[in-house]
Amino acid sequence: MSAFPTARSVRTTPEGLLWEPSERWVRGRKGDVTVVDSRHPVLVWEPDLPVPMYAFPREEVREDLLRPAKNPRTGTHTGSRIFYDLEVAGEVMANAAWTFPADDLAGHIAFEWFRRVGRGLDHWYEEEEEIFIHPRDPHKRVDALPSSRHVRVEIDGTVVADSRRPVLLFETGLPVRYYLPREDVRLELLVPTDLSTGCPYKGTAEYWSWRGDADVPANLVWSYPDPLPAVAAVTGLIAFYNEAVDITVDGRRLERPVTPFSRTLSTS
Repeated sequence: MSAFPTARSVRTTPEGLLWEPSERWVRGRKGDVTVVDSRHPVLVWEPDLPVPMYAFPREEVREDLLRPAKNPRTGTHTGSRIFYDLEVAGEVMANAAWTFPADDLAGHIAFEWFRRVGRGLDHWYEEEEEIFIHPRDPHKRVDALPSSRHVRVEIDGTVVADSRRPVLLFETGLPVRYYLPREDVRLELLVPTDLSTGCPYKGTAEYWSWRGDADVPANLVWSYPDPLPAVAAVTGLIAFYNEAVDITVDGRRLERPVTPFSRTLSTS
């Protein structure tokens, strides 16, 4: 019998972890060094994290690059038993890897993603496509659909955008985002910022802030100049945080939603 699970179902551990085997070929690198090369990864969801991570069979990990952590990060990753420091080309990355306490995941090692937490492996690939921030959730959809709805956006009572050719982006667990052509947005009322963020589903975003004196969050407008192929329809279009502006669709003003971004916006 194979040592690797093959069932395509989500399982639960007594510790509250959810996990599911994946059939994707996953590789993780630090610089030019491949630390993980796995054809049997497992997706793991921790109770307090909304996104999954990967864990890998030990035999598909460069364990020769791992050292028992000098200062283990207690209280993280759902009671993890063992933490490892990663040493590559003389550089030591503290607590870059760990094991989960669940018996179901015995023999597996997980890694931090540098672009998510600032330490760990800095390049990740599923098959031949590089992925960023965290693994994509197989139970989550992102669809970008062209529309003819009438969308108007106001900031502090000023109409900033008015369009009848939006692209609506539907993403599981988030409000609909309305991406508008630049010609339909008053960009002179916005100022570019230095912020850049990555999304495993959409790509790398650039941002603008409101130029006026209104008490609104910074970086409340964004665009993907070169999005991932799955959402190519939003290329170069402008979107606004529903949480911080007033959006009217086909004559009906939408309620401002409360999302995980609400707290980020309030402190930006």
